[in-house]
Amino acid sequence: MAPPAALKKLATTMRDRAVDYPESEETFPWGERAIKVRGKTFLFIRLGDSELSFSVKLPRTGIHALALPFARPTEYGLGKHGWVTVRLTKTDKALAEQCLLWIDESYRGVAPKRVVAALDAPKPSPKPKAKAKAK
Repeated sequence: MAPPAALKKLATTMRDRAVDYPESEETFPWGERAIKVRGKTFLFIRLGDSELSFSVKLPRTGIHALALPFARPTEYGLGKHGWVTVRLTKTDKALAEQCLLWIDESYRGVAPKRVVAALDAPKPSPKPKAKAKAK
């Protein structure tokens, strides 16, 4: 049985967003997709036949996420360190946007401060092209 199209699309979007962060890398420990920054995982994600599950570290909003019926503390003792596991059997636009916000919070909670500071630094404006002089 294939996963629902909406969950497959969300999994792809989440993966693409996560690997787009500075210094991120993708690994596959224990048969699960893990996205890391400087060797520290900030997203575990798995797409099954009928469910998308992922774990993120939520130092600011974890308590609020745990109030949702599809979220629980991550097993293996990670929950006591702010990790939350989300299990979705369906999604919608608002929930998909929330998932991306959780990835951002997790990345910022795990990445070194210098990497996060560079992420938040204003982007330099492109230099205007010099006009050729008319003869």
